[in-house]
Amino acid sequence: MEILKLFFVLLSTALFLSLSESAPLTADYYRKSCPRFSQIIQETVTNKQITSPSTAAGTLRLFFHDCLPNGCDGSVLISSTPFNKAERDADINLSLPGDAFDVIVRAKTALELECPNTVSCADILAVVTRDLVTMVGGPYYNVLLGRRDSRVSKASTIPGALPKATSPIPQIIDIFKARGFTVQEMVALSGAHTIGFSHCKEFSSQIYNYSKSSSFDTQYNPRLAQGLQKACSGFEKNPTLSVFNDIMTPNKFDNSYFQNLPRGLGILKSDHGLYSDWRTRPFVEAYAADENKFFKDFARAMEKLSNYKVITGNQGEIRHKCDAIN
Repeated sequence: MEILKLFFVLLSTALFLSLSESAPLTADYYRKSCPRFSQIIQETVTNKQITSPSTAAGTLRLFFHDCLPNGCDGSVLISSTPFNKAERDADINLSLPGDAFDVIVRAKTALELECPNTVSCADILAVVTRDLVTMVGGPYYNVLLGRRDSRVSKASTIPGALPKATSPIPQIIDIFKARGFTVQEMVALSGAHTIGFSHCKEFSSQIYNYSKSSSFDTQYNPRLAQGLQKACSGFEKNPTLSVFNDIMTPNKFDNSYFQNLPRGLGILKSDHGLYSDWRTRPFVEAYAADENKFFKDFARAMEKLSNYKVITGNQGEIRHKCDAIN
């Protein structure tokens, strides 16, 4: 009888540990533990975006750079220490904007005051991103909750895990494919370039001394190329010089980005590649013609990305501060 009782105790313990390691994400995860969760995030996002209009684009980029390499676990938010070079100090992440980190810090601070040690930084980043996208005209999509924060963040895991501005389309397709994303989902997510800006150094090789026959890449509309040459003049001395990704409606989330590409109005090499590659071009044309289709596919792809390789239960932790492991 004692052996049988012990067996059931061990079985129930194992079951509990199993559930706590892989608890599913849910829509109402904080309904009881932090009832004002959504309201606090909404207030934080609204105040920040009004005072710093570039926050939405910056946070969307921060979200991609967190999720795509190692999953949506808040690991990109961790600062380096003398003993560890963290993800945010990998070369490709050095240009991640301060406003994006700041809005996460503000939301975390407010939530810690309301419900201490309850809401993960990974959940905050996912919801803040969605709310900001919606705020600038993008589609609303569901974000399930219950992520834990990673205890690991290493810059060495980043090279090759994120597309660069100069990456050829086949390479970008492979990065997404390795993470279970289709070509269509990759193109839809690339529509994030409908807001935000790019630094001149990211495309300078395309607009200055490009070849013997042309000073710029001929995939550019000539008037745009000449305008970029002027706008980026002196970028070597001033690395902060930048231009909007979508020159038509830079602060509005819409399908203008896709409409620009056939006209040679893309900014980055990867933008032009989306229209010139036979695998991605049909989706560019579809999204340029139908904004609702773009919004629907973008929302679906963002939902999928926000659930990529999340950690739950005792696989991670709820950080007290988003930039440091407990």
